[in-house]
Amino acid sequence: MQTRLTDLLQIKYPIIQAPMFLVSNVAMVTEAMKAGIAGCIPALNYRTLDELRDAIRVLKDNKTEGGSFGFNLIVNKSNVKYKGQLEVLCEEGCDFIITSLGSPEETINQAHKAGIKVFCDVTELKFAKKVEGLGADAVIAVNNEAGGHRGNLSPEALIKELKDNCDIPVISAGGVGRREDIDKMLSYGAEGVSVGSPFIASYEANVTNEYKQACVDYGAEDIVMTERISGTPCTVINTPYVQKIGTKSTWIENLLNKNRKLKKWVKMIRFSIGMKATEKAAKKATYKTVWVAGPSIEYTDAILPTREIINRLIGS
Repeated sequence: MQTRLTDLLQIKYPIIQAPMFLVSNVAMVTEAMKAGIAGCIPALNYRTLDELRDAIRVLKDNKTEGGSFGFNLIVNKSNVKYKGQLEVLCEEGCDFIITSLGSPEETINQAHKAGIKVFCDVTELKFAKKVEGLGADAVIAVNNEAGGHRGNLSPEALIKELKDNCDIPVISAGGVGRREDIDKMLSYGAEGVSVGSPFIASYEANVTNEYKQACVDYGAEDIVMTERISGTPCTVINTPYVQKIGTKSTWIENLLNKNRKLKKWVKMIRFSIGMKATEKAAKKATYKTVWVAGPSIEYTDAILPTREIINRLIGS
């Protein structure tokens, strides 16, 4: 399973434990590194820059041969902490940064000065070519089977299009819940995979047991798209509460989104509200719970240690 991704990050297997808001943490990534893969945490999982700095230092202390760690940065205006987070990451150091939802130009420039690789989330070729031109080290190809904010193209179509038109490695995100899925993505031309949802139901995940058990009890057919979290389509488990509130933005949001001057502020407010709701769902189960997940929970049949989930993925 040696690919350009394993060479870039000096890992044993071409797998990135995907960054998941509130789910990913130091314990999960430490286990990922021990198992020979890369692990990534959203910088937004830390309320303060000091907490982020402490997490980096713990991961550096826990770094193992054959493992790698990084952080995800939201690089648009919705993340008011972006500048400070980037500065801390470059000061302390990590193996890689994954950028999402905005232009990665500043991140690429600053991270490369600090010797940090930068991978960029993309959903289509035009964005992949743009970030390649900016100097990205790889693209994370977010397909229509990803959890959270997903793309529109199938894994096969997206991987092949990017592979045929880009020189940098393509890492597939979405639709991987078992070893057969990894082999399939690599056969399409991917250099690695980013896997998130299967790790929600891990011992180390810092979310409620109800959230973890939901990933066991529900399957691929129970995943629906909603606009009620961040204002853009996001995959969630179709619980009775989700069915009750519906999945479309409110009429007032739709109206305000048509106003060019107000649109960005509406999105920022919706993003903030949605993140707070997601945090409540992760930390406390109520009848109003909304759980983010992707269809790859289809193969989650028990709450397991992170290491065992990885062993299943690599087929050992």
